[in-house]
Amino acid sequence: MSLRAEKLNVAGVSLGEPPIDDDLPLTVVGPRAGWRPLDLAELWRYRELLFFLAWRDVKVRYKQTLLGAAWAVLQPTLMMIVFTLVLGRLERTGTSDIAYPVLVYAGLLPWTFFANALANAGQSVVQAERLITKVYFPRLAVPLAAVVAAVVDFALAALVMAVLVAYYGGVTPSWTMVLLPAFALLILLAAVGVGTLLAALNVAYRDVRHALPFLIQLWLFATPSVYLPQADTAGWLEINPLNGLISGFRAAALGQPIPWPRLAYPALAVAVLLAVGITYFRRVEDSFADVI
Repeated sequence: MSLRAEKLNVAGVSLGEPPIDDDLPLTVVGPRAGWRPLDLAELWRYRELLFFLAWRDVKVRYKQTLLGAAWAVLQPTLMMIVFTLVLGRLERTGTSDIAYPVLVYAGLLPWTFFANALANAGQSVVQAERLITKVYFPRLAVPLAAVVAAVVDFALAALVMAVLVAYYGGVTPSWTMVLLPAFALLILLAAVGVGTLLAALNVAYRDVRHALPFLIQLWLFATPSVYLPQADTAGWLEINPLNGLISGFRAAALGQPIPWPRLAYPALAVAVLLAVGITYFRRVEDSFADVI
């Protein structure tokens, strides 16, 4: 018998049971079946873990890169340049006082935010395989951290928007600009809803990993981020909840009237996507460690 085992026996502690500190809360983790609601209290207890997971994602993304965080700015900027060269002469915006590059970037900025958050969240659980199979924590923190990490890219890319507005002019400051955080929050919640659903599906069906880039590409052309929808196609595009959200974000950023009637359906759709995504994720998260 080792010296450590003898000390435990002297102290009256069984060798088969670790000593318990009465001052620490005891958490018993066991299998749970059925549908479970979102446990906000548990997420709040693990808020520091959520922060460090998000910060880790930000650092890993730009680690050993030549341009570093500049990639967050280059992605929407290069897309804006390409679409301006290709569609700039064809698109009729109807707003002569706003340059086409400004109009395009005002739509690409929230779209890039949504696309990056969705892509990161969809792959997040599979990429956190080693962590999930070894330690208990709220699994929902993984896709949430991936979405929060995309906020950093969004904030950096928003600086380019300010530069474009200052360079081209034509944008009159308006009170609608105070609504930009609200539209950004709705887009973030939409990314959380779809991202958590895809993250859970990706664990069981790895086809999601291959289908996700194609889905995002199709969603881009179904979203009027680089163009303004014509009257004969606007009805079909309204099925896409990002249509109203990005149109509202663009209008708020450029000081234009907010399309309030077009925002009721996107807000309801975001709530449904969020509920479905989180509920399904909570339903299957106990099997992640076994399947992943």
